[in-house]
Amino acid sequence: MTTSPGDRPPAHHPPVRLPHERVVFARMLTTQDRVADAITSFSGTMLFVYLHAVWFAGWIAVNEGLLGPRAVFDRYPFGLLTMVVSLEAIFLSTFVMVSQNRQAARENVRADLDFETNVRAEVWSVHIGRALGLDPELIEEHVQQALTDSRTRLNAPHTQDGPFAPRTPAGDGPGA
Repeated sequence: MTTSPGDRPPAHHPPVRLPHERVVFARMLTTQDRVADAITSFSGTMLFVYLHAVWFAGWIAVNEGLLGPRAVFDRYPFGLLTMVVSLEAIFLSTFVMVSQNRQAARENVRADLDFETNVRAEVWSVHIGRALGLDPELIEEHVQQALTDSRTRLNAPHTQDGPFAPRTPAGDGPGA
């Protein structure tokens, strides 16, 4: 069995390459972004909590005179400690906001790539459907009807079977 030249794929067809969201996003990173992410990641761990508990306990112990009166540098009510902790909170909240902004940018990249993938899939589906002799408009009518049915079921009041209970085709249910 031989194939005609039109049936063979082109010898040098370019492969379809979809960018991966992580790769695209990694290219957008700056050193400042990496530092902010590292600080935010560390500050969200239990090790961070433990280190702070030890630091606070040590600060208070030293300033209560446990190492002698000469070691005291921040008497009760620990105004310097309060200022240091307040500044740390300001900086940490800023790092968290920077990381949240970057996460929002990452979500935008992901949404753009999802949209591109969906468009590709739709174009391929139409071309494959036409090659199989299917009418795209008729298929679209079926898709719209399926979406309408799905939305109707999701918005329907809950029955004892629940909103996601399998539907029976018309005429197959009880009383048919």
